[in-house]
Amino acid sequence: MPDLSGLPSSLLAHTRFVTLGGVPSLVAMPPEASPARPAPWLVWLHGRTVTKELDPGRYLRLLRAGIASVAVDLPGHGERLEPARQAPAAALGVIEQMAGEIDAVVAAARAIPELDPDRVAIGGMSAGGMATLVRLCRPHRFVAAIGECTTGDLLAEPRFAATDPERARRLDPATHLDGWREIPCLFLHNRHDEWVSCDLMERFVARLRDRAADPSRIRLHVYDRTGAPAEHAGFGRHAADAKSRVTAFLEETLLGRDDGP
Repeated sequence: MPDLSGLPSSLLAHTRFVTLGGVPSLVAMPPEASPARPAPWLVWLHGRTVTKELDPGRYLRLLRAGIASVAVDLPGHGERLEPARQAPAAALGVIEQMAGEIDAVVAAARAIPELDPDRVAIGGMSAGGMATLVRLCRPHRFVAAIGECTTGDLLAEPRFAATDPERARRLDPATHLDGWREIPCLFLHNRHDEWVSCDLMERFVARLRDRAADPSRIRLHVYDRTGAPAEHAGFGRHAADAKSRVTAFLEETLLGRDDGP
């Protein structure tokens, strides 16, 4: 069963819990969405050890902007709990499986008549962001992407290199950019992140910009001290600003608005 304990009634009123492509999913639908006026949407992948129900403020902000959210549980998390798969050593396996499941989730969601099949963004936090970047190195139809406290330089991540180097090499977005299609991207990171190095993300963004016809479409915003746990789990005192940046980016890329931060 989904964990409803932290979800406000204002979100629950517009949320359904379904299985999409075999994956437990939360679908938060703007009230004005209809088959005649389908909503654009964000596929959202949470980080390791948490669930799709985390961070309802993200989904509420998007609802108010007219953007739906399709948030899924990573393998071993939430409604498909396997505690052993939440360990750091299991992270690359979770990332690989999730990257392989995204297409089935999206195909099933595209069959929901209130969701626009063409205006779809994808994003994720930490391990969810890594799965996002792995998936974006293969052909896709996403129009925008978001990554929070994540990296596409998996081979340079010391824990991955030590625990599962062959899988890190196979998945590593930084060395598979031949399949990357240029789309607008917004990356947020904390300068003092203790779990995923900001330096690695800056290096990956530099690679994307070097390849881009329009480098300004690849955006990175770095916060200094935030007060978040390990400077990784969220953005602490800057959480509202981070949510505003993501919402404005999606309004721009999915709705054609350009009046955000």
